[in-house]
Amino acid sequence: MSHDLHESLRDNVRILGDNLGHTIADDLGQEFVDKIEAIRSRAKQGRRQDTLEQRELIDYLRNLPDDDLLPVTRAFNQFLNLSNIAEQHYRARFRYVEDYKPGTQPTLEELLRRARESGRSPRELVKALADMRVELVLTAHPTEIIRRTLIQKYDAIDDCLGAIEGANAGEERAARARGRLAELISQAWHTDEIRHERPTPVDEAKWGFAVIENSLWQAVPDFHRDLDNLLLDTAGERLPLDAAPIRYASWMGGDRDGNPNVTASVTREVLLLGRWMAADLYLRDLEQLKNELSMWKANSALKAEVGEMAEPYRELVKRIIARMEATRDWAEARLEGRSFDGGPIIETRDQLYAPLLSCYRSLCDSGLDTIANGALLDTLRRVAVFGVTLTKLDLRQEASRHAQVLEEITDELALGRYQDWSESERQAFLLAELRSSRPLIPLRWQCSAETREVLETFRVVAEEHPEALGSYVISMAAEPSDVLTVALLLQEVGGRVTLPIVPLFETLNDLNRAGEVIDQLLALPQYRELMPGRQEVMIGYSDSAKDAGQLAAAWAQYRAQEALVDICRRHGVKLRLFHGRGGAVGRGGGPAHAAILSQPPGSVNGSLRVTEQGEMIRFKFGQPDIALRSMEIYACAVLEATLLPPPAPEPRWREEMDQLAQTSHEVYARVVRDDPEFVPYFRAVTPESVLGRLPLGSRPTKRRQDGGVETLRAIPWIFAWTQTRLMLPAWLGSEQAFTGRLAEPGGFEVLKEMRDSWPFFGTYLDMLEMLLAKADIGIAAYYEHRLVDEPSLKTLGRKLRERFERLEDSVLTLLEQDELLEKTPLIHQAIAVRNPYIDPLHGLQAELLQRNRDADGAISADLSRALMVTMAGISAGLRNTG
Repeated sequence: MSHDLHESLRDNVRILGDNLGHTIADDLGQEFVDKIEAIRSRAKQGRRQDTLEQRELIDYLRNLPDDDLLPVTRAFNQFLNLSNIAEQHYRARFRYVEDYKPGTQPTLEELLRRARESGRSPRELVKALADMRVELVLTAHPTEIIRRTLIQKYDAIDDCLGAIEGANAGEERAARARGRLAELISQAWHTDEIRHERPTPVDEAKWGFAVIENSLWQAVPDFHRDLDNLLLDTAGERLPLDAAPIRYASWMGGDRDGNPNVTASVTREVLLLGRWMAADLYLRDLEQLKNELSMWKANSALKAEVGEMAEPYRELVKRIIARMEATRDWAEARLEGRSFDGGPIIETRDQLYAPLLSCYRSLCDSGLDTIANGALLDTLRRVAVFGVTLTKLDLRQEASRHAQVLEEITDELALGRYQDWSESERQAFLLAELRSSRPLIPLRWQCSAETREVLETFRVVAEEHPEALGSYVISMAAEPSDVLTVALLLQEVGGRVTLPIVPLFETLNDLNRAGEVIDQLLALPQYRELMPGRQEVMIGYSDSAKDAGQLAAAWAQYRAQEALVDICRRHGVKLRLFHGRGGAVGRGGGPAHAAILSQPPGSVNGSLRVTEQGEMIRFKFGQPDIALRSMEIYACAVLEATLLPPPAPEPRWREEMDQLAQTSHEVYARVVRDDPEFVPYFRAVTPESVLGRLPLGSRPTKRRQDGGVETLRAIPWIFAWTQTRLMLPAWLGSEQAFTGRLAEPGGFEVLKEMRDSWPFFGTYLDMLEMLLAKADIGIAAYYEHRLVDEPSLKTLGRKLRERFERLEDSVLTLLEQDELLEKTPLIHQAIAVRNPYIDPLHGLQAELLQRNRDADGAISADLSRALMVTMAGISAGLRNTG
């Protein structure tokens, strides 16, 4: 990374920080700004000491008047968000979207050249990209803290930075941009950064649609245009017009797993909102085409379609506009509960695509290729990717909810207790009912409200066009009967199975049995008839890591994929793996390119589904340039994994991983599940008890409100530990595994061989290194000092920090480095720049948590808000928090 590029990032951080300082001074006075600078200076100096407790910073913070606590937390939170803007702008400008080691990620151009050198023909390369099907599934997991109104201001600030950097276009333009920048930062400062109410699932869906409208709508045709130019240079042809290597799906408004706020009526509303938004966006495209396609030259096919018109293209586009306006009016009427008496609407992708394709072919036949490949091609590309629904909506429900429906039905029909039946008895019953021509669900049946809601969801599936829906995901799937139950209910309510049924294997035990379950399913001819030639399986990262520890979970995920690839190949079925990754390392997070290349050979065969959640949607797709780079990374990684797959692990490496995972799991379980002090320590030292106050998303923080820590969702589990900087879920257990192996003869040599030659293991170490660099046991120790009284709990905390230190030593030994992040300078710099702004927030958070406990949760509204702002600021500073 050159000095000039780092200087560009520093300059933008300084510009934004200076503007924020001027804004705060105008609002609260220069004396308050001097306080902020004094806090920052003490935080920077305090980095030389071991723990936050020892630092002069803490004394200064504890002597602040109560009236200063909220504005202080807001100031540091705002600076961290502005730092993120500067860094994102830098990454987009210099094509450095992900935190990978320099030189490890090829560009698409370099990859295509390597593929050609390996013997791949130009036609094979075009076909591989045309057949590629990567689906990015936008999910509303509760880690996106920043309000949408602030996100819009931050996007505008990014635009101002671009204008200022382009000062050679004119000092007058740069001066206007600087004035606008000052205005936007002032607007952000005077805007409440914390929502007062939780977003509803519909709000979350609207936020997802806004990402498409404001970013992806432009990025998608830009991505295809760049891909076309690259293929023209390397293979002499464009991507086929209907190809869509990268597509989008969504869980927003469809994910009902543990979220009682997602109902069938919510799902219907979100589907209609998608139709409305799609129609509205296409109408903007179509109006532009109507204005631009004024040509008279046309082929005979177009003339036959529209008649002898002076401007045949405009005539056809006007007809499309009329139907699209009717579509928008229809969706609006349905949303408002009104009847619709308008003209015919556009119901399918082809009804929009076909007439636009007629225009395209006519222009090309008439020698007007330049015009055909302009705005019209962009619209065709959008139709190929977004269809007429913007995204495909997945539905997700827990397996036990489906079993409850069957339990109530069998009880009503006096057939016995479904819950008491063996797996073979359940399968026999379900297969018999799938063959039966009589209805299973009784007429005028008085079922429970929970069962009624499940059945109503299946009615939504039956009513919707298949183009609007993605997959039906079964969380906590464990047996073939979990899949057959969904197939039966789909058939009972809708008469047919219209979407893929996807078991989600989440716990360690379920991952270990995933291959066996799918093998049993695919051995059933009746099931094979329902799912001809294709099987999608979802791999759970969050709950498996919470269940078993990160190292054991990562190895179980890898082995499950290997088994699934082998089993589907033997059955002659095309496998599609769906990766339930989160943003944090403890939830499978990390650079997408490295993650994809570390999967087992054959598991990424031109096809991939992966969740993109919470704040990571904004970081990777929130702006057109960033979204463009992110799509390039996915396309490049999937192409590389398909054409140039990674090597299979050596048998001795597998034996090593088996032992490492077993050791890690045993230690993790011994601490988290068996140590009676662990749960009290977790609740005492982290902000877990107040997370429910933070209105992050529509979903509750717990699956059951009456349970303990075992019912806590994986996201708040990760989030709580991240706030204290111990990051425990992502490393606990691995310290014993690595330390023990390195102490044995030949341990270093074999682990070094795995690091250098096996992408799975090398990537795992890279992620561990990044996580250790973001962690800070000095800060974790201060939380304990301020919040924990029991000596036995303090003893546990000291042991956990000692484990962390052993792990850091082991990782540095394995990486053969003197310090963490030696080879990733950008992320190293980003952490160093942020720490003096995050540290005060940690100190204030611990203080506010203690005051909250002393007052039995009855601290003032301002102090409560200040506590929430500390969580938001720490989250912004560390980025991938949940």
